[in-house]
Amino acid sequence: MKKIDVGPIQTRRDFCAHACQAMSLVALGSFVQGCGGSPTSPSGTAPALSTIGGTVSNGAVSVTVDASSALASVGGAALVQSSSGNFLVSRTGQDTFVALTAVCTHESCTITGFENQTYVCPCHGSRFNTSGGVVNGPATRSLRTFTTAFANNLLMITL
Repeated sequence: MKKIDVGPIQTRRDFCAHACQAMSLVALGSFVQGCGGSPTSPSGTAPALSTIGGTVSNGAVSVTVDASSALASVGGAALVQSSSGNFLVSRTGQDTFVALTAVCTHESCTITGFENQTYVCPCHGSRFNTSGGVVNGPATRSLRTFTTAFANNLLMITL
């Protein structure tokens, strides 16, 4: 008769310890995964905003808005990056824009998504309208608004 090696025999204590460790890992994984936003607005699902560079000078960020810009037409939006910070900018009219801080009021993540005229934070799924108001949380405070001026294809965001 052939002898089969089944390895070391596990005691009940070893089995219980390993089972508890495994369940702890499963529970931790569920907790970490559950921190991704609400079921109706999971993080990471909104398309990313186009990114435009801005230049800081004399207390303002200037952005060139030409025909190829994401801000060229009414309804367009972009993430403007500058040495003074990041801004969410939407074009609301032929000569009018709204500029907001791109820092989420929930936990200071940079907002990078845009879907259905709504800015979406990739960290926890907070959504903001193009005026900066909270559409749904976990954020509870609106985004900071900056004054804008537009002339000769140059958008100025006053800091």
